[in-house]
Amino acid sequence: MTYKEAVDRLLSLTDLERVSGQATHVRRYDLTRMEALLKRLDNPHLGLPTVHITGTKGKGSTAALISSVLGAQGYRPGLFTSPHLHTFRERIQYMNEPVTEEEFASLVQELWPTVKRMNAEESYAEVTNFELLTAMAFTHFKRQGADVQVVEVGLGGRMDSTNLVKPSVCVITSISLDHTHILGDTVEQIAEDKAGIIKPGSVAVIGPQVPQVMGVIERVCREKEVPLVSVERECSWTRRASDLDGQSFRLSTSWGEFDLWTPLLGGHQLENAATALAALQMMAQRGLSLSPDALDQGFRSVKWPGRLEVLGRAPLLVADGAHNPYSASRLVEALKECFEFRRLIGVVGVLADKGLEGIAQELAKGLTVAVATRSRHPRSASPATVAAAFRRVGVKAQEVDTTGDALEHALGLANEDDLVVVTGSLFVVAEAREAVLGIPPETYPSLLPGEVHSSKQRG
Repeated sequence: MTYKEAVDRLLSLTDLERVSGQATHVRRYDLTRMEALLKRLDNPHLGLPTVHITGTKGKGSTAALISSVLGAQGYRPGLFTSPHLHTFRERIQYMNEPVTEEEFASLVQELWPTVKRMNAEESYAEVTNFELLTAMAFTHFKRQGADVQVVEVGLGGRMDSTNLVKPSVCVITSISLDHTHILGDTVEQIAEDKAGIIKPGSVAVIGPQVPQVMGVIERVCREKEVPLVSVERECSWTRRASDLDGQSFRLSTSWGEFDLWTPLLGGHQLENAATALAALQMMAQRGLSLSPDALDQGFRSVKWPGRLEVLGRAPLLVADGAHNPYSASRLVEALKECFEFRRLIGVVGVLADKGLEGIAQELAKGLTVAVATRSRHPRSASPATVAAAFRRVGVKAQEVDTTGDALEHALGLANEDDLVVVTGSLFVVAEAREAVLGIPPETYPSLLPGEVHSSKQRG
């Protein structure tokens, strides 16, 4: 099986990431089906020390930091994250490197007969795209001999396909409103769903939260008799210096003082770094080694592109996958905090179910002009819709059909002392990186908005 054939097989399954919010609400992941799939594969998700991570903002960065430090310590970490920027292979990493095309194809070929058998049985709904990817990750980690796994939740927590692991440490990063059509309309409801990853026998490391969210998590920890480590209570952080390449900072914690440097920019990344450190300390208390040198090297060498990433310098060009009002607010703060510029010009594309009005309101606090566009993603809002949202909040907006053309247009508007930011979704960020860095896009069969790939449709 070739890599392209493997991707085609993967995309022949229902793909909940590419369909409308309404369809996602109807076709929520089913853990009974996922449990049956993993059982038929001899439960590859069990037997490894595991860090399981959820949250609204920062969970991917936190996962990458933890995995990078574990690799620097000499462990062989498996890392599973989502979504990807350029290729599905990014989601499954071993020793902090994506699987090769050959490994990816081999995994699909190995698991496909099991998926076909399950999809043919009336006792199960169809295995989804994400469920197969999750099973592929666990299988790959087991096949490669990983000795620890870091697993990022795909959506929510309680009913996510990853939520069959038996974690040593459960991590919940900052929670805000997102995926409200699935997880609930209040932060308390969303916290209840995400707290579903907390399991007896683990320890919960909780990033800074608003009081009502922390109240929900504390109750769940009491009910499950799980110790809770509050990052806000156990850690404080201070930036020491920052430039376009990264930032140095001090973490003052219950476990000591740490002077560190990371290429990840923004004050929110210091919060993520503190959360990662707390999770690593809890893993150390459960038997894993953790040295100051590994912390230094791991934080220094972490790779997590598309998050406040500098892609150009004259004018400044920054890409950040902020995709909800909360993250847009943090982005505006981070841009003002990390960079000096005269005007802020935005290249903005947003998925139709991602709170466009709120995103526009938050970005309006910094933007001089918005260049509204759309990614290739079938759920993308039209440039006209995005532009109208910005005009309603008083921001001059222009419409350009594709991300590459929108980026070229924005750079043409900018002087050397301006800053162009690409944001609104990781899909727009990915296409901007493709244009700037010459990365070939990994093309998939096109879908109309709301359409679902189905193995029954494609055979």
